[in-house]
Amino acid sequence: MKYVISWTNRPNMGVEDAEKALRVFTKWAPDPSVTFHQFVQRVDGLGGYAVVETDNGAAIYHDAMTFGTWFDFKCEPVIEMLEAAPIQTAVSEHVLSLIR
Repeated sequence: MKYVISWTNRPNMGVEDAEKALRVFTKWAPDPSVTFHQFVQRVDGLGGYAVVETDNGAAIYHDAMTFGTWFDFKCEPVIEMLEAAPIQTAVSEHVLSLIR
């Protein structure tokens, strides 16, 4: 399954906190069960995004807990648009058939 993960700095994160988070990040490695397709930083410096793929939700949880002292995380499961569009079409047709 693919996920879009976003994170933002916790309120009142100071320079010392940012330095600690960066030290942990330089020693961190993603779990081998997680494939990163995108891993980007917001240009305002307040967070970032990752598109990852894994069947191991515990690995995502582990990393969120590792950095949770400094960042708030959101993790949303997603599917490819080319997979979603036919489903949307089929559901729309089915709903229309029900209300006719």
